[in-house]
Amino acid sequence: MSRVGKLPIKIPQGIQISLEQLMLTISGPKGTLVRTVPEQLDLEVDQETIHVRRRDDSRGSRSLHGLLRALVFNMVEGVSQGFTKTLEIQGTGYRADVQNNMLNLSLGYSRPINFALPEGVKATVERQNVIRLEAIDKELLGETAARIRALRAVEPYKGKGIRYAGEKVHRKVGKAGSKK
Repeated sequence: MSRVGKLPIKIPQGIQISLEQLMLTISGPKGTLVRTVPEQLDLEVDQETIHVRRRDDSRGSRSLHGLLRALVFNMVEGVSQGFTKTLEIQGTGYRADVQNNMLNLSLGYSRPINFALPEGVKATVERQNVIRLEAIDKELLGETAARIRALRAVEPYKGKGIRYAGEKVHRKVGKAGSKK
């Protein structure tokens, strides 16, 4: 039995959950999220908790058991509190700005980069070099942050680029000059 999958999910006040056939819909003060439930698993929704159960003990259902529980937990947490992810930009002349739903980045290339934020992700820029992303869908938020970071990943010699807040970058020593 999955250690994660057998844990119940507590439902906070103000969260509505509906399960129609294989479609799970969770609504809360921040918004609404929808996910398809795999056929091998069942969801039992009580007044205060959600339980994820396997229909059989096959390899496929065992592998999805803990995953679905984690995904449903993230949906409940997302519609009640939301998620945030912070990116830091380091480098001379590197900066960011938000206009409408576009993130404008100057990252040392010949032209600025205009990154269109996906629907459901909101960005704010602090001090021109700290980007704060907010969303109710944790999966979409992580994917968006990774795509922004990939525009100029941190290089190991000077440490310039986009990094997650609190990320440790292993710095390399530069080339030592030859002695003649």
